Amino acid sequence: MKQDIIERLTRYVTIDTQSDPESNTTPSTEKQWNLLNLLNDELTDFGLETDIDEQGYLFATLESNIDADLPTVGFLAHVDTSPDFNATNVNPQIIEAYDGKPIQLGDTSRVLSQDVFPNMKNVEGHTLMVTDGTSLLGADDKAGVVEIMEALKYLTSHPEIKHGRIRVAFTPDEEIGRGPHEFDVERFNSDFAYTMDGSEYGELQYESFNAAEAIVTCHGVNVHPGSAKDAMINAVLLGQQFNSLLPPNEVPERTEGYEGFYHLMKINGDVEKTTLHYIIRDHDSHQFDLRKKRLIEIKNDINTHFEDNPIEIEINDQYYNMGEKISANPHVIDIPKRVFAKLDIPANTAPIRGGTDGSQLSYMGLPTPNIFTGCDNFHGPFEYASIDVMEKAIEVIVGITEEVVQTYQK
Repeated sequence: MKQDIIERLTRYVTIDTQSDPESNTTPSTEKQWNLLNLLNDELTDFGLETDIDEQGYLFATLESNIDADLPTVGFLAHVDTSPDFNATNVNPQIIEAYDGKPIQLGDTSRVLSQDVFPNMKNVEGHTLMVTDGTSLLGADDKAGVVEIMEALKYLTSHPEIKHGRIRVAFTPDEEIGRGPHEFDVERFNSDFAYTMDGSEYGELQYESFNAAEAIVTCHGVNVHPGSAKDAMINAVLLGQQFNSLLPPNEVPERTEGYEGFYHLMKINGDVEKTTLHYIIRDHDSHQFDLRKKRLIEIKNDINTHFEDNPIEIEINDQYYNMGEKISANPHVIDIPKRVFAKLDIPANTAPIRGGTDGSQLSYMGLPTPNIFTGCDNFHGPFEYASIDVMEKAIEVIVGITEEVVQTYQK
């Protein structure tokens, strides 16, 4: 199976499917259709009934092969890759039996090393797919796509494995936060589902951040610096002042576990106008609300020193902690936990320090935890995939379909 995984992952990652946050279409880029259409053809070749809508949501069904009243289980992955780094001309490299030594990435000066990425210790001896240093890999989330496709291929070629009705979905634009925005839960028609969009071996995640974005706009007054006294208002300095009033330790690089943060993603502007783009994250809903309130308080405090209220802020919620919905459906977690135990996979249920489509889908009525894919260092040139762990993820998918039968068959 490992060679099949390598060939399929190579085929998918070399298709550029980068999403675009500046676009107002769905999918946000036409090139996502290239992979969606390929998947539609391959699913049809498996003998599955497919349904793809005009917004790029590809659904497929593997019908039950058992005469029993079972819940329908779904598996999801997104086809788009991050807009944060180059995603064109992806040239994957295979490292056999990784020995733990630094990996030179192509002809670049970039080196994939345990000194910087200590979690790579966990994949020593594995077959790895890495980049050539000039692009991201796109294993987020094409590894998840591969795992679902390989699991379907295995199930369709092994009819002796009994399973209920299985739904799969391949979706656009997860990397720009819009993955579930046009997802039709009723049309998907699944009782519960799993996103194959995690990272390291053993992850089984059902808690995520509450998330919002904030755009802070600072309006200045630009006059000649020679006559600026008591007249100039420097929007750049207003932005610096705003950011300095946030707690310095509550940033991504200084937090972990359940700790929330403010993350200044981007700052643009000049004396006349400067914008700061933040994302706000917290697992606790009360703390999440306090974080948003704090931004507004800072804005108001600065504005009291000016006549024209030079700072404006727009805050938009993005998604919420899916744990609040999944906790009411414990079977959705109990099923994969039993599968992990049967496969001797240690379950890591630490919260996601981010979000997946499952965060939004759970609030849309489809409980959707997240399962590991075997990849790490997403969204940049140091991204890699463990083919060995991907193989285990495929076993988990197949195992879940079997466990549903054992759990619900009368």
